[in-house]
Formats: sequence, C-alpha cells, structure tokens
Amino acid sequence: MDYMQKIQYAANSFYNRGLELARERDLSGAAECLKRALQFNKYHTDARNLLGLIFYEMGETSDALVQWVISVHLQPEGNRADRYLDKVQRKPGQLEHASNLIRKYNQALVHAQNGSDDLAVLQLKRIVEEKPNFVKAHLLLALLYIGHEDYTKAGKSLYKVLQIDKNNRRAERYMEYVKSKTGKADVEKRKLKNAFNHREMEDNDVILPPTYKENTGWQSIINIGIGLALGVIVVLFMILPARDRSLNYQHNQEMRIYADKLNLANQEADKLRKAAEQLEAEKGKAEANLENLIGDSDSTLIQYQTLVEILQAYRSENFETAVKQYMELDTTKITNENMLNILSEIEADMAANAPAVLEKLAIQSTESGDADQALRYYEEYMKFDDRNPQIIFNMAMIYKKKGEEETSDQLFGQVIMNFDDEELAAKAKEERGY
Repeated sequence: MDYMQKIQYAANSFYNRGLELARERDLSGAAECLKRALQFNKYHTDARNLLGLIFYEMGETSDALVQWVISVHLQPEGNRADRYLDKVQRKPGQLEHASNLIRKYNQALVHAQNGSDDLAVLQLKRIVEEKPNFVKAHLLLALLYIGHEDYTKAGKSLYKVLQIDKNNRRAERYMEYVKSKTGKADVEKRKLKNAFNHREMEDNDVILPPTYKENTGWQSIINIGIGLALGVIVVLFMILPARDRSLNYQHNQEMRIYADKLNLANQEADKLRKAAEQLEAEKGKAEANLENLIGDSDSTLIQYQTLVEILQAYRSENFETAVKQYMELDTTKITNENMLNILSEIEADMAANAPAVLEKLAIQSTESGDADQALRYYEEYMKFDDRNPQIIFNMAMIYKKKGEEETSDQLFGQVIMNFDDEELAAKAKEERGY
C-alpha cells in the first residue's frame, strides 16, 4: 500500500466512523471525525456533504452552506450538495430567517454581556421556539439559568441539547453540575449501588437448639449460687469493660463519620469552585466571540449566499448576472480559507472581464434615463481600471446633467490634464466652458 492509498484509507475510515456516530445522534463526535477525514482528503465530498448536514441539523446554517459550496466547487457534477443548496434556496425566506435568528442570538449575547440576563433569556426563548434544534442557543440559555440558580429549567434546556446531540460535551458538563445542585446525582449513585447489593446470611438465620440437664435439691441451690457469683464476675470484669470499649468505639465512629462528612463538604466546595472558574472562563470565551461577531454575523450569511449565486451564474454561463452579484459582495466577510481560494479565482476573472460588462451596463442605464445606476456601474468600473479617459468623461457628463457642476468640472479636468487624447480633451474643455 503506497502513501496516497494510506491517506485515502485513513480518510475513508474517519468518514465511516463519522457516519456511524451521526446515525447514533452523536453529532459533535461525528463532526470531529468528518473534519479529520477532510484533513486527510479535502476532496472527500461525501464527508464534506455530511458535515454540512450535521451543521444544518444543529442550527448552523451558515457553516452548512460553506461546506456545500466548497463541495460543489470541488466536484461540480453529480454532487448531492447541489440538491441541498437548491432545497435551502427554494424555501421562501429561509436564508433571511436564518440570518435573523443569528442576529437575535448575537443580541442575546450582548444582553448577557451587559448584565441584562432577563432580556437575554426572553430573546433566547423566542429563538429556540422558532428553531428548536439551535444547539448554541439552548446552551447559552442553560448557562443563564444556571447563573440564576434555576437548575430545573437549565436541565430542560440541556436535555433538549442531548436529544439533538446526545454526547455534546459542553451539555454533559453543564448537566453534571445541574444534577449536583438538584441532588439527582446522589439519587443516581444510590440506585446504582442498590442494584448490586445482596443480603448476606446472618448467624441468627441458623438456630441451634439449647441443651439442658435437669437438676434437683441441693445441687440446684449450689448451681444457682455459682451462677450468681459468675454473673457478678462477668459484670465486673467483662460486661462493664466491654461496654466502655463499645462506647469509645461508637464515639470514635461518630467522629470518623463527621470527619468524612467534612472531607466530602470540602471536596464539594472544591468542585463548585472549579465549576465556577470553568463557567467564568466559558463566559469569557463567549464574550470574546461576541466581540468578533457584533456587527458582522448579521450580514455574513448573506455574503456567503451571494457567493453561491455568483458560482451558479458562472455555471449557467450568465456572466452579466455574475458581475451584478459581485457588485453586492462584501469580500471582507468571507473568512473561510477554502472559500477565500474560490474567491481569489473569481476576483482574477472579474479583473479581466468585468470592466467591459460594467461599461455596457452603464451605457444601457444612461440611455434608459437611470443616471444613478449608470454612475454606480461606472464607479465599479473604476475599481478595476481608473485610467480610462472615456469612462471619466462619461461620468462627468452624467454629473453635469444632474446639475453637480463641481464634480463634473473636476472629472473634466482629469481628462484634460492627465490623458493625451486630444479629441476627448477638446470635448472636455468645451463642456467645461474653456
């Protein structure tokens, strides 16, 4: 088996394990395996498509779209991701609804960061009602409930998470803490202990018959006297010392029980302190993530969708639509490494071919009387090429017709001073009034 075969075998192994875990509803575990599969083979479209489905199932629509777009780019023909993307796009308003949910989730994070936990809880409750499988919203809601010591509601939210992703590590940690506060952890331990307890045989279970011998007369009197004497001796030398030892032993046992309880209390206090530190650390991470997401996630999903529409326009050979969509794209919102590789290819093609299309669209808008749209096309043209005197002259003419003479004179001046086209320069001088 050569090196490439070993890599492919490893990728397939991780994919098969991820598929098995996904069928068992261990979504987070499946996602980890699928990511490992893609580390070995980024062209493994089955693993990438399944990873997108898992993200979608957990309410992460934007991450799902990223995986499916990359999958379609790597395998344009016969790819299931095509159907997934079409299904998402066909549902009216689904992308807008997903974007709104993300915006509401970020608002809840803002409320939580600013100490407005009640507003955050209300916002998150609306989110999980609209999208019951939004795992992050359930986890944040549970964390807020824990902060307010409302462990019953926290447990309900965590139970829903574990129904969606049965081995979610964060939910399991939160649930363990909640159970420790509600006493359910001790109940479960007792049930487990009682399941393995069995009654042992005691000495009283076997009854031995007493032996006896009949005595009469003086022998009986003598035996009674001897018995009384022996009784006194037993009381003085055996029963009383034994009783003292028993009392001392009971006292020592009680002291040991109290010491054990004190140790358990100290251990419980240490656990609670560590749990509090962990919750504080997770809160800090959430706040750090919030700083990166505020003002961004509101539009990130739309930008990825715009990139999908550009790719679809390319596939249908409708370059004019691709150019129009590219005008709406905010490339700073695209951060995924694989998507950035796709974006660089699109940018290179746009730099070579978009200017001609933009000039055509601008002329059409001018002829139809839509001066503002024409200027917008010309401005997009200038981003690619700002050294075309005809474009600058056309923009100056539009501004002049709009009555913005200061701007038009400035543009006419650029044509006159910076370019050698004598005929165009003469027209610019004439328009400017020289």
